[in-house]
Amino acid sequence: MKAAICYEINKPLVIEDIILDKLGKGDVKVRMAACAICHSDIHSLKGEHNAPPLPAIPGHELSGYVEEVGEGVTYVKPGDHVVGSIIPEGCGQCYYCKTGHGDMCTTNRLALYTKGREYTKKGQQLGHFAGAVAGFTEYAVIPEVNLVKVPDDLAMDRACLLACGVISGWGAVMNRAKVIPGQSVCVVGAGGVGLNAIQGAAYSGAYPIVAVDLLDSKLETAKKFGATHTVNSKKDKDPVKAVFDITYGRGADYVFQVVAGINILRQCVNMSARNGTTVCIGHGFNEHMTDFQPLDFMGGRKLTGSAMGAAKLRMDIARLIELYRAGKLKLDELISGHYPFVKINEAIEASAKGVDLRNVIMFE
Repeated sequence: MKAAICYEINKPLVIEDIILDKLGKGDVKVRMAACAICHSDIHSLKGEHNAPPLPAIPGHELSGYVEEVGEGVTYVKPGDHVVGSIIPEGCGQCYYCKTGHGDMCTTNRLALYTKGREYTKKGQQLGHFAGAVAGFTEYAVIPEVNLVKVPDDLAMDRACLLACGVISGWGAVMNRAKVIPGQSVCVVGAGGVGLNAIQGAAYSGAYPIVAVDLLDSKLETAKKFGATHTVNSKKDKDPVKAVFDITYGRGADYVFQVVAGINILRQCVNMSARNGTTVCIGHGFNEHMTDFQPLDFMGGRKLTGSAMGAAKLRMDIARLIELYRAGKLKLDELISGHYPFVKINEAIEASAKGVDLRNVIMFE
C-alpha cells in the first residue's frame, strides 16, 4: 500500500510504500476511495500552518470502505462505505455533549498534528497533518469516532466533500451563526468552503447574500450557489462601502471570513452591522489580533470562530445527504476535476492556483 508523504515543506509529496500498524481498540482500517484537496492542505504543505514533525501524511477530506475493525468497534463493519473527518463524533456523556454541543466534546477531542498508525518501510512513524485522519494514502487506520457511514449508492467523490468543505461552510451558517430568514449575510472568499456558506445562507432564507472575492469567475459561481450580490475586492476601491451600500447602509448582520489573513478579518468586522457578527473560518499560522482596537466592537459588533462548522458529525452529514438527494444542496458543482493518486502533486499544484474549487484524488 502506498501513501503520499511530505518529507519537506514546499517540496512535492513522495509516493512510496508504507506499513500499517495493527489495529488497536476503537481503530478501523479504511481503504481509500476519494480524497478532496482542501486549501488547508495547501497552507500546511507551504508551512503556513504549524505542521507536525515530518515525515507526515496530509489529506483530510476523505471517503472510503471499511476493510477491518479493531476491538470494541460496533458502529461500522467491513464493507461499509464511510466518510472520515477530522472532527469526531461526541461521546454523548461529557458536559458539552449533554448540553447539546457534541462538537465541543471533551472526551473525543478534535486533534491536530498527531502521530499516525502508519510507518515507512524503514520503520519511521508517520505523522498526520490532520489529527486522526490521513487521506493521501491508499489505506489508513482511523478511529471509529471519526467515521460516518454513508449510503452505498452515494458517489464517493461527492461523499468525501462532506468531510470538511461542506460542513465547514454550511455549518458555520446553520450551526454557529444560526442565520434566520431576512438577515443579511456577507461571505468573504468564494472558494470551496465559502460557496457552502453561501448555499447555507440561501437555504436559511437570508437576504441579501453578498459574495466577496478577487476573481470574477468565482463570483459568477457564487451566484449559482445563492449569492444575490457580488463585490470584487480587487477592483472595488472600497469593498467595505460596497457591502454597506448593498445592505441598505447598515452592514451585514453576519460576515463569514473564509480566507486567511488578519487584515482581511479586520475588514470583515468593518463590513458587519451594529450588533452584527463576524464568524472566522479561515485562519493562518501565527496570526495575532494586534490590529484590532476596542472601537471596532463598539455598537455591539461580535467576533467569533467556527471549527468545522460546529458539526455534530453523524447527524449533520446524514442530513446533508438528504438535502443533496432532494436537490437542495449542491455537491456536483463543487468538483473542478478528478485526478488519479499518482498525479496528486499535479492536483495540489492546480488547487494552489486558487481558481479550482475542489480537485478530488480518486483511488479507484
